[in-house]
Amino acid sequence: MKHGKKYTDSRKLVDSTKLYEPVEALDLCAKTGKAKFDETVEIHVRLGVDSRHADQQVRGAVVLPNGTGKSVRVLCFARGDAAEAAKAAGAEFVGAEDMMEKIQKENWMDFDVVIATPDMMGIVGRLGKILGPRGLMPNPKAGTVTPDAGRAVTEAKAGKIEYRLDKTNIIHCPIGKVSFGAQKLQENFDTLMDAIVKAKPAAAKGQYVRSCVVATTMGPGVKINPARFVAVATTEN
Repeated sequence: MKHGKKYTDSRKLVDSTKLYEPVEALDLCAKTGKAKFDETVEIHVRLGVDSRHADQQVRGAVVLPNGTGKSVRVLCFARGDAAEAAKAAGAEFVGAEDMMEKIQKENWMDFDVVIATPDMMGIVGRLGKILGPRGLMPNPKAGTVTPDAGRAVTEAKAGKIEYRLDKTNIIHCPIGKVSFGAQKLQENFDTLMDAIVKAKPAAAKGQYVRSCVVATTMGPGVKINPARFVAVATTEN
């Protein structure tokens, strides 16, 4: 695959054989983000678990201290006081059957996060085939199915992200923008990695964090030494 000059120049800054410490890796990400837009910095963590087994699932949510740098559009399924609380917290769209029909009939998808109160799951459940494949289905573990709709909306707006294993046992998450700089990126990185390590399933055997890579939208991947998470994971269990 042929890469452009900016990518090639960025690639020269990164030693592909080296396992970096997080602060070095994130500093490199900030330096290699050379696109004309503010690139997203993403983390890719491969875990030593088998997502095919229910007792080895890793899933949860965490509020990044510096947010993601992205404005989040929230759809909340709620009625009554919960609906009012969601509106007050800044949810762009609040409703029930009306929102369900809009999604079903108009293929409307102008939102980034879906939150629902427990009594709304009968309605939201009918949207499973639409929301599920897009990773938008509300889930109690992620805190997006909750009676406290106002708080959930506030957290989503503040930079709450969901992490979950894909079929290849890798977690992919945004941790901010290049413009954040290395320090703010590291604060977000540490918060997310702490959550992932604490979510280690009891059934997980051997090395938990197998590999960790950070990269900008258009930049090369920078490998982080996974050994630094081994001691932490061992201490947690």
